[in-house]
Amino acid sequence: MGMTVAEKILARAAGRGHVRAGEFVVGDIDLAMTHDIFAAGVFDTLLAHGIDRLFDPAKVAVVIDHFVPAPTAAIADLHHRIREHVERFDVGVFYDAGEGISHQLLPERGHVRPGMLIIGTDSHTTTYGALGAAATGVGTSDMVAAMATGRLWFRVPETIRFELDGELDRWTSWKDVVLAVAGMIGSDGAQYRSLEFGGPGAASAPVSGRLTVANMAVELGAKFGIFPADETTFAYLGEPPTEAPGPDPDAEYLETHRLDLSSLGPQVALPSDVDLVVAASEAGGAAIDQAFLGSCTNGRLDDLAAAASVLAGRSVAPGVRFLVAPASRRVMEDALAAGYITTLVEAGATILAPGCGPCFGGHGGLLGPGERGISSSNRNFPGRMGSADAEIFLASPATVAASAAAGRVVDPREVADG
Repeated sequence: MGMTVAEKILARAAGRGHVRAGEFVVGDIDLAMTHDIFAAGVFDTLLAHGIDRLFDPAKVAVVIDHFVPAPTAAIADLHHRIREHVERFDVGVFYDAGEGISHQLLPERGHVRPGMLIIGTDSHTTTYGALGAAATGVGTSDMVAAMATGRLWFRVPETIRFELDGELDRWTSWKDVVLAVAGMIGSDGAQYRSLEFGGPGAASAPVSGRLTVANMAVELGAKFGIFPADETTFAYLGEPPTEAPGPDPDAEYLETHRLDLSSLGPQVALPSDVDLVVAASEAGGAAIDQAFLGSCTNGRLDDLAAAASVLAGRSVAPGVRFLVAPASRRVMEDALAAGYITTLVEAGATILAPGCGPCFGGHGGLLGPGERGISSSNRNFPGRMGSADAEIFLASPATVAASAAAGRVVDPREVADG
């Protein structure tokens, strides 16, 4: 019996020729990442147990990205402690405040490669599956163990395969695809499963779109979200194609689903569940107070370009706050050079530092009681972006921008083609 991509990666990491779903294995970790919410605690715990060195500093990454810039004196002190730990432990990969979001930086700066086994103290570590890696979030205790030993246990997950066909139209994006998938199988439809995306539709996806889909795999409960590496992957990495783990023809899947991309239009997840998905044109036209473009899900150059194309020559509606946070410094620089930032600012957007800020309700522009927002981020449960009495709609960058201009939740075609 053949293996899925997740099974092949876990078999290699465990030093075995073959594994099957349901088995428990202990695998070698290729990259371990932690960010400013958990980093200090992880390193403090290592020291408390008498561990003053990492299993391999070159395979450890630390990113300050959630509280950027530091919103309080206590957070500034936390960042200072993290920098001290980074120096003490000789951490090999460190990105300080302002460089961007971990899940953008690690692929963007070449730290993720096909076939790697990656863990991070952030649930959206699944993002790295866009480049053919098996990546997942873990808790601080598991991270402490992995940083000390270089190894961690896993249950080999069953795999759900999505065969994608057709092509997306101009105003339908890969965020709309993953929202449609959420609507199909539900927020627990892939609980501790690996989601594997294939077919001609998946092959047509740019890496930016793959990052979006893999990022939100965890919103469906998935352990991994994987696009098998192909020519698009290696073009992004800037090197010729080499051998990378792909599924065997006789791999066994728990389920197989088909999705025709050409049948999709812009989608919206209604408050307050990621799987409560409807067509954007059927979202009820709810009035909004805030629109947010950014996050590890949709803060990339393609996303800012889509928003700028909608808002060119238009203005944000009166009474709407439109916040934009590029996913990295490099994204911001490229968006400035391309004129996207200028277009967004002229339309009335407020540009924030590259980071997580509003997405997790940390700082930089939150929702108050009774307010309603639309966001290109990944979660819309109560309290995610501020008050538990606020409502959050999730949508693509184009839909977020169009809604900012209309002052209500709309299909982007209503604004862009109107």
